[in-house]
Amino acid sequence: MKRFYQDAAAVAMEKGFGVALDGRNIRTPAKAVLVVPTQSVATVIAKEWDAQGDEIDPVTMPVMKFSSTAIDRIRPNYARVADDLAAYAQTDLICYRAERPVDLVQLQTASWQPLLVWCNKCHGASLRATQGVIPIEQDEASLSKLLAVVHSFDDFALSALHGLTTTSGSLVIGLAVLAGHLSAADAVGASQVDDIYQVGKWGYDKDAANALLGRRREIEAAAAFYALLHE
Repeated sequence: MKRFYQDAAAVAMEKGFGVALDGRNIRTPAKAVLVVPTQSVATVIAKEWDAQGDEIDPVTMPVMKFSSTAIDRIRPNYARVADDLAAYAQTDLICYRAERPVDLVQLQTASWQPLLVWCNKCHGASLRATQGVIPIEQDEASLSKLLAVVHSFDDFALSALHGLTTTSGSLVIGLAVLAGHLSAADAVGASQVDDIYQVGKWGYDKDAANALLGRRREIEAAAAFYALLHE
């Protein structure tokens, strides 16, 4: 839509912080008043709105997107969203390894096995790895522990975890970023081991490269959003 305002500013509200466009509080796509937990988040959202040109492009407003997702989609459906994210542990990307070639197997093991070790050490959840794509059963006690971890996050943190997990295909990678164990760049690398290997073998493909770029931006934006929640 066309830009309809002159100024955007973060404002204090009764239960947090909001953003005002020419003095009027903005709302989410579902028409709820936007209230975020920290001033840092509100300030960045205001900058996103202020940076818009003649037309508003939601793609350039990731913090607004993650905040709106927390309010509109996660808050009214918290249990279902949390359960769906925790279910990623049952078929986590880093648990399914190639059978060959050897160099790809080695790359996957070097990138992913330390994450499984971290998951067990940090959360007491031991996930099994296998070769091939045939689903394997994971330990129910470990899955229950990860379910509890996911349910420990509030609406806004869960929005960040949702972006990280669904984009990477790995709950473990998402949790590692939120815990500060992985940087956004390392999370991108871990989630794209197979893709990077294919590029090295077969060369550059424009469509594949654009898809990888989109996933990288989503992971980086989700990690940055979570960091803002704790400033």
